[in-house]
Amino acid sequence: EGRCNVDRGANVGRLTFALNVTLDGCCDHREMIADDEMLDHFTQLIGAAGAMLYGRKTYELMEEYWPAVARDDKASRADREWARKLDDMPKYVVSASRRNFPWNNSFHVEGDLRQAVTELKERTPQGVLVGSPMLSAALERLGLIDEYHLVIHPVLAGHGPNLFQGLERSRHLDLVSTTHLTSGVTAMHYRRKEG
Repeated sequence: EGRCNVDRGANVGRLTFALNVTLDGCCDHREMIADDEMLDHFTQLIGAAGAMLYGRKTYELMEEYWPAVARDDKASRADREWARKLDDMPKYVVSASRRNFPWNNSFHVEGDLRQAVTELKERTPQGVLVGSPMLSAALERLGLIDEYHLVIHPVLAGHGPNLFQGLERSRHLDLVSTTHLTSGVTAMHYRRKEG
């Protein structure tokens, strides 16, 4: 317990949704407990993946903050490790309104979403992580998400945005593992239930 157990072989060609969420389903990043242990969990998670996939809004939130942290020797160890890992990762961005992505290793996803993401999964054997709520809802509607890493914070936010709004039908998932962090955060790993 307290460590993210990542099976590096299990992510082959998979699209994994990974995000922080409150007990009442809010995914507003300002409501989360952002301590070193939680950052270490996500650093290990992205370290096992081959690429990140973002929607424009989430990409811009990340781009605005983390590249500077990666170069800041005064940042905490956990912040720097997360930021440097993220800086090195290939980052694919789905956007209809922006084409230029100057952050290191960033690429624009073009064309049909289902086809583009399917091809990205096929050419990324270590798997792809997606952490953008709106994009993830679209990918879920297309049936493209294989696994889910929800980091659940002991917080009642009382507001949105909430995850996966607008799904036409419910999805059933199999629990793979649970990791409890000392802050009361619980990291839950689920896989799409087959059949």
